[in-house]
Amino acid sequence: MSRASAPAFPAAMFATMNGTTQSPRKAPPEAASTNGFAHMNGASAKHGATENGEGEGGELLQKVLEMVLREKIVTGIEASEKVIEFKQPEELKKLFDLRVGHDGCSPDEAHALLEQVVRYSVKTTHPHFYNQLYAGIDEVALTGAWLTEALNTNQYTFEVAPVFMLVEHEVIRQLVELYGFDDGDGIFAPGGSMSNMYAMVLARYKKNPNVKKTGVFSLKPLIVFTSDQGHYSVSKSASWLGIGMDHVVPVATDEQGRMLPEALRKAVQKAREQGGDPYFVNATAGSTVFGAYDPLDQLADVCAEEGLWLHVDGCWGGAVILSKKYKHLISGIHRVDSVAWNPHKMLGAALQCSAFVTKHKGLLHQCNSARASYLFQQDKYYDVSYDTGDKSVQCGRKVDAFKLWLSFKLHGMDELERRVDAAFAASRHLCEQVKAREGFRLLQEPQCTNVCFWFIPPSLRNLPETPEWWVKLSKVAPQLKERMVREGSLMVGYQPVASKGLVNFIRMVTTCTPTPTHAHMDFVLDEIERLGADL
Repeated sequence: MSRASAPAFPAAMFATMNGTTQSPRKAPPEAASTNGFAHMNGASAKHGATENGEGEGGELLQKVLEMVLREKIVTGIEASEKVIEFKQPEELKKLFDLRVGHDGCSPDEAHALLEQVVRYSVKTTHPHFYNQLYAGIDEVALTGAWLTEALNTNQYTFEVAPVFMLVEHEVIRQLVELYGFDDGDGIFAPGGSMSNMYAMVLARYKKNPNVKKTGVFSLKPLIVFTSDQGHYSVSKSASWLGIGMDHVVPVATDEQGRMLPEALRKAVQKAREQGGDPYFVNATAGSTVFGAYDPLDQLADVCAEEGLWLHVDGCWGGAVILSKKYKHLISGIHRVDSVAWNPHKMLGAALQCSAFVTKHKGLLHQCNSARASYLFQQDKYYDVSYDTGDKSVQCGRKVDAFKLWLSFKLHGMDELERRVDAAFAASRHLCEQVKAREGFRLLQEPQCTNVCFWFIPPSLRNLPETPEWWVKLSKVAPQLKERMVREGSLMVGYQPVASKGLVNFIRMVTTCTPTPTHAHMDFVLDEIERLGADL
């Protein structure tokens, strides 16, 4: 049984009815090429190039579309197929001719190469790919991604990206409203790590505006706080920003991985006593391993009392903002200073799609503007308030907001809410099955869609749980992972959490696309039992 596929869309989008595509409009004779690919040096006709070395006729694009549809990469891969046809690195090198030459490939060679790429790549839209905090995409997501790539424009001025500038403004407005901010601003960044860094930069600028010109050299050591289960990007950002990784303070969490407000308060006081200048708190909405949601209301109280910027890393679990049933997990979100959310994770937007939103309107521009005269002229022929590229730390920037907007527009918010709820429902079913089956042991009740558990093989059951027993158990998850990947039937993550005294366990996550079902969850446990029966 395969995961339920997304609703069908009009033929104009992909025309996948009965596995066929509509005939493309015929190009005018002067635009048609002979059969192949352009080469910079006007390669010989045996490679299919035109005389002037220009213009493909669309054959390569047709080939890619044909493969995507034939292999059902975004339209419903069958669960009986492999998630991956795994080869070791050296084996894979022998299968691919990775060298590049002077003449380039013929069309036939190119087609064969693309077939190999698909064959040996991980099928993230497979119903049993649960390896990371993202999974598949649907036709709408792929449509948005392909169209933005084909138009190949840059999100810095209305002049070169008129539609996409309006789209980003509208999506940010919608997110500001969803988070309950009275006003605000935002930007799309190349991933959640960069979104978290945006928050740290803005908080530093708001506290010390002169830092933009004079740097950090005259400042007391700035101190950052994050939970001991928070994402590693906070420490990396501290390194890049000159704050220093030693000035990132891990705050204790409870048994479910949620930051303890009183522990934060004490950590802030200690940092002040040691001569530091606390300025930023990173809370988490759906931590990487446990899927923990920090108590935002209580943390907001501490930050208000201490004068600290409160940021929420909701890159993974932030999709609950779309669900009336699970939105309570981020209660207090309206009180924070900024939020990072990756729709390319649970929601299933095409990589990359990462939003950063803040309640402080205008601060992004004040903090990041460099007023490049060749881009952001103030005497242009249109309203230059739409030239928002100067509030970005980048110059070149993808039009990623379009991917989320198209999903909002075509699916509708009700459908996206149903998908989020389905991902949570599947994780709750899995949790109950883990508790009911012999040989499985749940670590904790899930908060997000992360279900963490051990599989105890028959050889280790009903034995004293000595230190030696735990060492043996720690080796089970890695062995299971190897077996499932070699068979290609399943991909699930695992890891230890040393800070909690936990040896390797399985971390299973569910996402929105393709829609997970109870049957899929049952298969996961059945397959783990089968693969681990002799361990």
